Amino acid sequence: MTQRLDGRSDYGHWVPQIGTIFGNMWMGDGVTSKVQAGNWHRRIWRLAMPMIISNISVPLLGAVDTAVMGHLPDPAYLGAVAIGALIFSYVYWGFGFLRMSTVGMTAQAFGGGDETGFQTVLYRAGLIAFGLAAAIILLQQPIAMLSFNLLSASDQVEDLAHRYFLIRVWGAPAALATFVILGWFLGQEDARTPLAIQVVTNGINIALDLLFVMGLGWGVDGVAAATLIAEYAGFLLGGFLVLRRLARMGERLVPDRSLFALHELRSMVAINRDIFIRTFCLLTAFAIFTAQGAKMGDVILAANAVLLNFLTFSSHALDAFAHAAEALVGGAKGRRDRAGFHAASKTAMLWGAGIAAAASVLFLVTGPYIIDGLTGITEVRETAYTYLFWAAAMPIVSVWCFTLDGIFIGATRSADLRNGMVITLIGYLAALYVLESAYGNHGLWASIIVLMVLRGVTLGLRYPALLRSIDG
Repeated sequence: MTQRLDGRSDYGHWVPQIGTIFGNMWMGDGVTSKVQAGNWHRRIWRLAMPMIISNISVPLLGAVDTAVMGHLPDPAYLGAVAIGALIFSYVYWGFGFLRMSTVGMTAQAFGGGDETGFQTVLYRAGLIAFGLAAAIILLQQPIAMLSFNLLSASDQVEDLAHRYFLIRVWGAPAALATFVILGWFLGQEDARTPLAIQVVTNGINIALDLLFVMGLGWGVDGVAAATLIAEYAGFLLGGFLVLRRLARMGERLVPDRSLFALHELRSMVAINRDIFIRTFCLLTAFAIFTAQGAKMGDVILAANAVLLNFLTFSSHALDAFAHAAEALVGGAKGRRDRAGFHAASKTAMLWGAGIAAAASVLFLVTGPYIIDGLTGITEVRETAYTYLFWAAAMPIVSVWCFTLDGIFIGATRSADLRNGMVITLIGYLAALYVLESAYGNHGLWASIIVLMVLRGVTLGLRYPALLRSIDG
Protein backbone atom coordinates (compact mmCIF):
# COMPACT_ATOMS: atom_id res chain seq x y z
CA MET A 1 0.00 0.00 0.00
CA THR A 2 1.33 3.43 -0.86
CA GLN A 3 0.78 6.66 1.02
CA ARG A 4 -0.34 9.81 -0.78
CA LEU A 5 1.22 13.18 0.00
CA ASP A 6 -2.14 14.45 1.27
CA GLY A 7 -1.90 11.93 4.10
CA ARG A 8 -4.72 9.63 2.99
CA SER A 9 -4.41 6.00 3.90
CA ASP A 10 -6.55 3.03 4.72
CA TYR A 11 -6.84 2.22 8.42
CA GLY A 12 -8.52 -1.09 8.05
CA HIS A 13 -5.83 -3.79 8.28
CA TRP A 14 -4.94 -4.30 11.92
CA VAL A 15 -2.08 -6.55 13.02
CA PRO A 16 -3.85 -9.29 14.97
CA GLN A 17 -1.17 -10.01 17.56
CA ILE A 18 -0.70 -7.09 19.95
CA GLY A 19 2.66 -8.51 21.00
CA THR A 20 4.09 -7.86 17.55
CA ILE A 21 3.28 -4.14 17.51
CA PHE A 22 6.67 -2.95 18.66
CA GLY A 23 8.50 -6.22 18.03
CA ASN A 24 8.25 -5.65 14.28
CA MET A 25 10.23 -2.45 14.68
CA TRP A 26 13.30 -4.36 15.84
CA MET A 27 13.34 -6.88 12.97
CA GLY A 28 15.30 -6.09 9.84
CA ASP A 29 13.94 -6.84 6.39
CA GLY A 30 17.15 -7.90 4.74
CA VAL A 31 17.47 -4.72 2.66
CA THR A 32 20.72 -2.79 2.65
CA SER A 33 20.32 0.90 3.37
CA LYS A 34 21.21 3.29 0.59
CA VAL A 35 22.99 5.37 3.24
CA GLN A 36 25.81 2.83 3.50
CA ALA A 37 28.05 4.88 5.80
CA GLY A 38 25.27 6.15 8.00
CA ASN A 39 25.97 5.71 11.70
CA TRP A 40 22.42 5.98 12.95
CA HIS A 41 23.33 6.38 16.60
CA ARG A 42 25.57 9.34 15.77
CA ARG A 43 23.00 10.84 13.41
CA ILE A 44 20.23 10.58 16.00
CA TRP A 45 22.33 12.30 18.66
CA ARG A 46 23.57 14.94 16.23
CA LEU A 47 19.96 16.03 15.85
CA ALA A 48 18.65 15.22 19.32
CA MET A 49 21.28 16.98 21.44
CA PRO A 50 20.72 20.49 19.99
CA MET A 51 16.96 19.95 20.31
CA ILE A 52 17.31 18.99 23.98
CA ILE A 53 19.29 22.17 24.65
CA SER A 54 16.76 24.20 22.66
CA ASN A 55 13.84 22.69 24.55
CA ILE A 56 15.45 23.44 27.90
CA SER A 57 15.45 27.14 27.04
CA VAL A 58 11.63 27.16 26.92
CA PRO A 59 10.96 26.45 30.63
CA LEU A 60 13.91 28.72 31.47
CA LEU A 61 12.12 31.60 29.77
CA GLY A 62 8.95 30.81 31.70
CA ALA A 63 10.93 30.79 34.93
CA VAL A 64 12.31 34.26 34.17
CA ASP A 65 8.82 35.59 33.41
CA THR A 66 7.63 34.16 36.71
CA ALA A 67 10.59 35.58 38.60
CA VAL A 68 10.29 39.15 37.32
CA MET A 69 6.54 39.19 37.94
CA GLY A 70 6.94 37.46 41.28
CA HIS A 71 9.08 40.30 42.58
CA LEU A 72 6.41 42.93 41.93
CA PRO A 73 4.32 43.96 44.95
CA ASP A 74 0.93 42.74 43.69
CA PRO A 75 0.39 39.00 42.92
CA ALA A 76 -2.13 40.05 40.25
CA TYR A 77 0.79 40.76 37.89
CA LEU A 78 2.03 37.19 38.17
CA GLY A 79 -1.47 35.78 37.67
CA ALA A 80 -2.07 37.99 34.62
CA VAL A 81 1.11 36.85 32.86
CA ALA A 82 0.37 33.21 33.72
CA ILE A 83 -3.12 33.42 32.20
CA GLY A 84 -1.97 35.41 29.16
CA ALA A 85 0.90 33.04 28.46
CA LEU A 86 -1.44 30.06 28.86
CA ILE A 87 -3.74 31.40 26.14
CA PHE A 88 -0.86 31.77 23.67
CA SER A 89 0.55 28.38 24.65
CA TYR A 90 -2.72 26.73 23.67
CA VAL A 91 -3.14 28.78 20.49
CA TYR A 92 0.44 28.23 19.30
CA TRP A 93 0.53 24.57 20.36
CA GLY A 94 -2.62 24.10 18.29
CA PHE A 95 -0.78 25.53 15.27
CA GLY A 96 2.30 23.40 15.93
CA PHE A 97 1.31 21.40 12.85
CA LEU A 98 3.09 24.08 10.81
CA ARG A 99 6.44 22.87 12.10
CA MET A 100 5.51 19.18 12.01
CA SER A 101 4.23 19.05 8.45
CA THR A 102 7.11 21.21 7.20
CA VAL A 103 9.66 18.82 8.70
CA GLY A 104 8.16 15.77 7.00
CA MET A 105 7.67 17.30 3.56
CA THR A 106 11.05 19.06 3.59
CA ALA A 107 12.85 15.89 4.69
CA GLN A 108 11.26 13.87 1.91
CA ALA A 109 12.11 16.46 -0.74
CA PHE A 110 15.62 16.85 0.68
CA GLY A 111 16.22 13.10 0.84
CA GLY A 112 14.85 12.59 -2.67
CA GLY A 113 16.93 15.41 -4.16
CA ASP A 114 13.83 17.35 -5.23
CA GLU A 115 15.28 20.87 -5.24
CA THR A 116 12.14 22.54 -6.53
CA GLY A 117 9.89 20.77 -4.02
CA PHE A 118 12.37 21.44 -1.24
CA GLN A 119 12.06 25.20 -1.77
CA THR A 120 8.34 25.22 -2.57
CA VAL A 121 7.48 23.47 0.71
CA LEU A 122 8.99 26.42 2.58
CA TYR A 123 7.03 29.03 0.63
CA ARG A 124 3.72 27.17 0.74
CA ALA A 125 3.99 26.53 4.48
CA GLY A 126 4.92 30.17 5.01
CA LEU A 127 1.87 31.25 3.01
CA ILE A 128 -0.38 29.14 5.26
CA ALA A 129 1.36 30.47 8.38
CA PHE A 130 0.82 34.11 7.44
CA GLY A 131 -2.80 33.38 6.52
CA LEU A 132 -3.47 31.81 9.91
CA ALA A 133 -1.65 34.64 11.69
CA ALA A 134 -3.82 37.20 9.89
CA ALA A 135 -6.90 35.31 11.05
CA ILE A 136 -5.66 35.37 14.66
CA ILE A 137 -5.12 39.13 14.52
CA LEU A 138 -8.49 39.78 12.87
CA LEU A 139 -10.27 37.56 15.41
CA GLN A 140 -8.29 38.72 18.44
CA GLN A 141 -11.31 40.11 20.29
CA PRO A 142 -13.46 36.94 19.95
CA ILE A 143 -10.42 34.81 20.90
CA ALA A 144 -9.79 36.97 23.97
CA MET A 145 -13.48 36.93 24.96
CA LEU A 146 -13.71 33.14 24.69
CA SER A 147 -10.42 32.61 26.54
CA PHE A 148 -11.27 34.85 29.48
CA ASN A 149 -14.73 33.31 29.76
CA LEU A 150 -13.11 29.89 30.13
CA LEU A 151 -10.38 31.11 32.50
CA SER A 152 -12.11 32.76 35.43
CA ALA A 153 -10.01 35.26 37.37
CA SER A 154 -10.41 38.45 39.39
CA ASP A 155 -11.27 41.66 37.55
CA GLN A 156 -7.78 43.04 38.14
CA VAL A 157 -6.01 39.93 36.86
CA GLU A 158 -8.30 39.71 33.84
CA ASP A 159 -7.73 43.37 32.97
CA LEU A 160 -3.95 42.98 33.15
CA ALA A 161 -4.05 39.69 31.21
CA HIS A 162 -6.16 41.35 28.51
CA ARG A 163 -3.53 44.07 28.09
CA TYR A 164 -0.86 41.36 27.84
CA PHE A 165 -2.92 39.54 25.18
CA LEU A 166 -3.54 42.63 23.05
CA ILE A 167 0.20 43.34 22.86
CA ARG A 168 1.42 39.79 22.24
CA VAL A 169 -1.19 38.93 19.63
CA TRP A 170 0.65 41.09 17.09
CA GLY A 171 3.53 38.63 17.27
CA ALA A 172 1.45 35.87 15.65
CA PRO A 173 2.93 36.33 12.12
CA ALA A 174 6.46 36.06 13.46
CA ALA A 175 5.69 33.14 15.79
CA LEU A 176 3.89 31.01 13.20
CA ALA A 177 6.37 31.77 10.42
CA THR A 178 9.20 30.79 12.76
CA PHE A 179 7.52 27.39 13.24
CA VAL A 180 7.85 26.89 9.49
CA ILE A 181 11.48 28.02 9.44
CA LEU A 182 12.43 25.71 12.31
CA GLY A 183 10.73 22.78 10.58
CA TRP A 184 12.40 23.57 7.27
CA PHE A 185 15.89 23.48 8.74
CA LEU A 186 15.18 20.39 10.83
CA GLY A 187 13.89 18.63 7.70
CA GLN A 188 17.39 19.09 6.27
CA GLU A 189 18.83 17.24 9.29
CA ASP A 190 20.09 20.57 10.60
CA ALA A 191 19.27 20.99 14.30
CA ARG A 192 21.98 23.55 15.03
CA THR A 193 20.32 26.38 13.12
CA PRO A 194 16.98 25.94 14.96
CA LEU A 195 18.97 25.87 18.20
CA ALA A 196 20.66 29.15 17.33
CA ILE A 197 17.32 30.76 16.46
CA GLN A 198 15.72 29.57 19.69
CA VAL A 199 18.64 30.58 21.88
CA VAL A 200 18.84 34.06 20.33
CA THR A 201 15.06 34.54 20.57
CA ASN A 202 14.83 33.44 24.19
CA GLY A 203 18.01 35.30 25.13
CA ILE A 204 16.59 38.57 23.75
CA ASN A 205 13.31 37.86 25.51
CA ILE A 206 15.01 37.35 28.87
CA ALA A 207 17.20 40.46 28.49
CA LEU A 208 14.23 42.64 27.53
CA ASP A 209 12.17 41.15 30.38
CA LEU A 210 14.75 42.38 32.85
CA LEU A 211 15.11 45.76 31.12
CA PHE A 212 11.43 46.55 30.66
CA VAL A 213 10.16 45.19 33.98
CA MET A 214 12.99 45.52 36.48
CA GLY A 215 14.64 48.53 34.84
CA LEU A 216 11.79 50.59 33.37
CA GLY A 217 8.94 49.35 35.54
CA TRP A 218 6.57 48.52 32.68
CA GLY A 219 5.03 45.54 34.49
CA VAL A 220 2.80 43.22 32.46
CA ASP A 221 3.14 45.44 29.39
CA GLY A 222 6.91 45.02 29.61
CA VAL A 223 6.74 41.21 29.64
CA ALA A 224 4.39 41.23 26.63
CA ALA A 225 6.52 43.76 24.72
CA ALA A 226 9.68 41.75 25.43
CA THR A 227 8.12 38.60 23.99
CA LEU A 228 6.72 40.46 20.97
CA ILE A 229 10.10 41.99 20.09
CA ALA A 230 11.91 38.70 20.65
CA GLU A 231 9.49 36.85 18.36
CA TYR A 232 10.17 39.26 15.50
CA ALA A 233 13.91 39.17 16.20
CA GLY A 234 13.84 35.37 15.94
CA PHE A 235 11.80 35.53 12.75
CA LEU A 236 14.18 38.05 11.14
CA LEU A 237 17.18 35.94 12.09
CA GLY A 238 15.49 32.82 10.74
CA GLY A 239 14.52 34.59 7.53
CA PHE A 240 18.09 35.78 7.02
CA LEU A 241 19.42 32.25 7.55
CA VAL A 242 16.86 30.84 5.11
CA LEU A 243 17.88 33.31 2.39
CA ARG A 244 21.54 32.56 3.00
CA ARG A 245 20.92 28.82 2.75
CA LEU A 246 18.98 29.19 -0.50
CA ALA A 247 21.65 31.47 -1.97
CA ARG A 248 24.37 28.95 -1.14
CA MET A 249 22.36 26.22 -2.81
CA GLY A 250 21.98 28.35 -5.93
CA GLU A 251 18.20 28.43 -5.59
CA ARG A 252 16.13 31.33 -6.88
CA LEU A 253 14.77 33.45 -4.06
CA VAL A 254 11.52 34.41 -5.81
CA PRO A 255 8.98 31.55 -6.01
CA ASP A 256 7.44 30.64 -9.36
CA ARG A 257 3.81 29.99 -10.24
CA SER A 258 3.96 26.40 -8.95
CA LEU A 259 3.71 27.86 -5.45
CA PHE A 260 0.00 28.42 -6.03
CA ALA A 261 -0.70 25.02 -7.63
CA LEU A 262 -4.14 24.22 -6.23
CA HIS A 263 -3.64 20.45 -5.88
CA GLU A 264 -0.38 20.80 -3.97
CA LEU A 265 -1.83 23.48 -1.70
CA ARG A 266 -4.77 21.22 -0.95
CA SER A 267 -2.37 18.38 -0.11
CA MET A 268 -0.47 20.55 2.36
CA VAL A 269 -3.69 21.87 3.90
CA ALA A 270 -4.95 18.28 4.28
CA ILE A 271 -1.81 17.24 6.15
CA ASN A 272 -1.99 20.29 8.41
CA ARG A 273 -5.71 19.70 9.01
CA ASP A 274 -5.10 16.11 10.11
CA ILE A 275 -2.29 17.05 12.48
CA PHE A 276 -4.42 19.87 13.89
CA ILE A 277 -7.25 17.41 14.65
CA ARG A 278 -4.74 15.10 16.31
CA THR A 279 -3.36 17.96 18.44
CA PHE A 280 -6.84 19.21 19.34
CA CYS A 281 -7.80 15.74 20.59
CA LEU A 282 -4.66 15.61 22.72
CA LEU A 283 -5.30 19.07 24.17
CA THR A 284 -8.87 18.04 24.92
CA ALA A 285 -7.71 14.97 26.82
CA PHE A 286 -5.42 16.97 29.09
CA ALA A 287 -8.02 19.71 29.54
CA ILE A 288 -10.49 17.06 30.74
CA PHE A 289 -7.83 15.67 33.09
CA THR A 290 -7.35 19.12 34.64
CA ALA A 291 -11.09 19.79 34.84
CA GLN A 292 -11.81 16.46 36.54
CA GLY A 293 -9.01 17.06 39.01
CA ALA A 294 -10.47 20.47 39.83
CA LYS A 295 -13.76 18.82 40.78
CA MET A 296 -11.89 16.85 43.47
CA GLY A 297 -10.81 20.00 45.27
CA ASP A 298 -8.05 22.59 45.28
CA VAL A 299 -5.49 20.29 46.90
CA ILE A 300 -5.89 17.53 44.30
CA LEU A 301 -5.85 20.12 41.52
CA ALA A 302 -2.63 21.67 42.85
CA ALA A 303 -0.96 18.28 43.42
CA ASN A 304 -1.80 17.12 39.89
CA ALA A 305 -0.45 20.39 38.48
CA VAL A 306 2.81 19.82 40.35
CA LEU A 307 3.09 16.24 39.08
CA LEU A 308 2.37 17.22 35.48
CA ASN A 309 5.67 19.11 35.60
CA PHE A 310 7.38 15.71 35.63
CA LEU A 311 5.80 14.93 32.26
CA THR A 312 6.79 18.37 30.99
CA PHE A 313 10.41 17.90 32.08
CA SER A 314 10.77 14.45 30.52
CA SER A 315 8.94 15.38 27.32
CA HIS A 316 11.59 18.02 26.53
CA ALA A 317 14.17 15.24 26.25
CA LEU A 318 11.90 12.64 24.64
CA ASP A 319 10.57 15.09 22.05
CA ALA A 320 14.14 15.66 20.88
CA PHE A 321 14.36 12.04 19.71
CA ALA A 322 10.96 12.36 18.07
CA HIS A 323 12.22 15.45 16.21
CA ALA A 324 15.33 13.53 15.13
CA ALA A 325 13.11 10.70 13.87
CA GLU A 326 10.99 13.19 11.88
CA ALA A 327 14.00 14.37 9.90
CA LEU A 328 15.73 11.04 9.40
CA VAL A 329 12.73 8.91 8.44
CA GLY A 330 11.47 11.68 6.17
CA GLY A 331 14.80 11.75 4.37
CA ALA A 332 14.81 7.97 4.08
CA LYS A 333 11.31 8.00 2.63
CA GLY A 334 12.38 10.62 0.11
CA ARG A 335 15.25 8.34 -0.95
CA ARG A 336 12.88 5.34 -1.01
CA ASP A 337 15.27 3.71 1.43
CA ARG A 338 13.24 1.19 3.41
CA ALA A 339 16.17 -0.17 5.40
CA GLY A 340 17.32 3.35 6.29
CA PHE A 341 13.77 4.26 7.32
CA HIS A 342 13.60 1.22 9.60
CA ALA A 343 17.07 1.83 11.02
CA ALA A 344 16.28 5.45 11.85
CA SER A 345 12.99 4.45 13.48
CA LYS A 346 14.57 1.68 15.50
CA THR A 347 17.52 3.79 16.68
CA ALA A 348 15.32 6.72 17.72
CA MET A 349 13.08 4.33 19.64
CA LEU A 350 16.07 2.70 21.32
CA TRP A 351 17.59 5.94 22.60
CA GLY A 352 14.21 7.37 23.53
CA ALA A 353 13.44 4.26 25.60
CA GLY A 354 16.81 4.48 27.34
CA ILE A 355 16.32 8.14 28.29
CA ALA A 356 12.74 7.41 29.38
CA ALA A 357 13.81 4.55 31.65
CA ALA A 358 16.48 6.75 33.22
CA ALA A 359 13.92 9.54 33.75
CA SER A 360 11.46 7.17 35.42
CA VAL A 361 14.11 5.91 37.85
CA LEU A 362 15.28 9.46 38.52
CA PHE A 363 11.73 10.61 39.28
CA LEU A 364 11.15 7.72 41.67
CA VAL A 365 14.34 8.49 43.58
CA THR A 366 14.31 12.28 43.55
CA GLY A 367 10.58 12.88 43.12
CA PRO A 368 9.90 13.96 46.72
CA TYR A 369 12.71 16.52 46.55
CA ILE A 370 11.39 17.86 43.22
CA ILE A 371 7.90 18.15 44.71
CA ASP A 372 9.32 20.03 47.71
CA GLY A 373 11.04 22.43 45.34
CA LEU A 374 7.86 23.07 43.37
CA THR A 375 5.55 23.75 46.31
CA GLY A 376 5.89 24.71 49.95
CA ILE A 377 2.31 23.83 50.91
CA THR A 378 2.44 20.79 53.20
CA GLU A 379 -0.95 19.36 52.23
CA VAL A 380 -0.19 19.63 48.51
CA ARG A 381 3.23 18.03 49.02
CA GLU A 382 1.81 15.05 50.89
CA THR A 383 -0.92 14.55 48.30
CA ALA A 384 1.63 14.70 45.47
CA TYR A 385 3.78 12.08 47.23
CA THR A 386 0.77 9.73 47.14
CA TYR A 387 0.45 9.93 43.36
CA LEU A 388 4.15 10.26 42.53
CA PHE A 389 4.51 6.75 41.12
CA TRP A 390 2.04 7.61 38.34
CA ALA A 391 4.13 10.59 37.27
CA ALA A 392 7.31 8.49 37.48
CA ALA A 393 5.76 5.89 35.18
CA MET A 394 4.85 8.45 32.53
CA PRO A 395 8.22 8.68 30.70
CA ILE A 396 8.58 4.94 30.07
CA VAL A 397 4.89 4.66 29.13
CA SER A 398 4.81 7.70 26.83
CA VAL A 399 8.15 7.39 24.99
CA TRP A 400 6.63 4.97 22.47
CA CYS A 401 3.90 7.33 21.34
CA PHE A 402 6.27 10.33 21.31
CA THR A 403 8.73 8.58 19.01
CA LEU A 404 6.05 7.03 16.81
CA ASP A 405 4.51 10.49 16.44
CA GLY A 406 7.86 11.65 15.07
CA ILE A 407 8.10 8.68 12.70
CA PHE A 408 4.64 9.19 11.26
CA ILE A 409 5.09 12.96 11.03
CA GLY A 410 8.34 12.48 9.12
CA ALA A 411 6.55 10.11 6.75
CA THR A 412 3.63 12.60 6.41
CA ARG A 413 1.18 9.84 7.36
CA SER A 414 -1.17 12.45 8.77
CA ALA A 415 -4.35 10.41 8.39
CA ASP A 416 -2.90 7.68 10.61
CA LEU A 417 -2.01 10.29 13.22
CA ARG A 418 -5.51 11.75 13.06
CA ASN A 419 -7.37 8.44 13.13
CA GLY A 420 -5.17 6.99 15.84
CA MET A 421 -5.69 10.00 18.08
CA VAL A 422 -9.48 9.99 17.59
CA ILE A 423 -9.60 6.31 18.57
CA THR A 424 -7.29 7.05 21.49
CA LEU A 425 -9.50 9.88 22.77
CA ILE A 426 -12.55 7.62 22.69
CA GLY A 427 -10.68 4.92 24.60
CA TYR A 428 -9.40 7.48 27.09
CA LEU A 429 -12.89 8.81 27.78
CA ALA A 430 -14.18 5.27 28.32
CA ALA A 431 -11.31 4.49 30.69
CA LEU A 432 -11.84 7.77 32.52
CA TYR A 433 -15.53 7.03 33.02
CA VAL A 434 -14.78 3.62 34.56
CA LEU A 435 -11.56 4.29 36.45
CA GLU A 436 -12.27 7.69 37.97
CA SER A 437 -15.60 6.64 39.45
CA ALA A 438 -13.97 3.55 40.99
CA TYR A 439 -10.59 4.88 42.12
CA GLY A 440 -10.81 8.68 42.28
CA ASN A 441 -7.58 10.51 41.48
CA HIS A 442 -5.71 7.22 41.07
CA GLY A 443 -8.22 6.39 38.35
CA LEU A 444 -7.71 9.82 36.80
CA TRP A 445 -3.96 9.18 36.53
CA ALA A 446 -4.55 5.63 35.31
CA SER A 447 -6.68 7.03 32.49
CA ILE A 448 -3.79 9.25 31.37
CA ILE A 449 -1.60 6.15 31.30
CA VAL A 450 -4.27 4.51 29.11
CA LEU A 451 -4.17 7.59 26.86
CA MET A 452 -0.41 7.26 26.32
CA VAL A 453 -0.56 3.51 25.79
CA LEU A 454 -3.37 3.80 23.23
CA ARG A 455 -1.47 6.52 21.36
CA GLY A 456 1.46 4.14 21.00
CA VAL A 457 -0.64 1.09 20.16
CA THR A 458 -2.74 2.76 17.45
CA LEU A 459 0.39 4.00 15.67
CA GLY A 460 2.38 0.83 16.36
CA LEU A 461 -0.32 -1.19 14.63
CA ARG A 462 0.14 0.94 11.53
CA TYR A 463 3.95 0.78 11.47
CA PRO A 464 4.28 -2.47 9.45
CA ALA A 465 2.07 -1.05 6.70
CA LEU A 466 4.04 2.19 6.80
CA LEU A 467 7.31 0.31 6.41
CA ARG A 468 5.95 -1.73 3.49
CA SER A 469 4.90 1.49 1.76
CA ILE A 470 8.54 2.62 1.52
CA ASP A 471 9.87 1.46 -1.84
CA GLY A 472 12.97 -0.50 -0.90
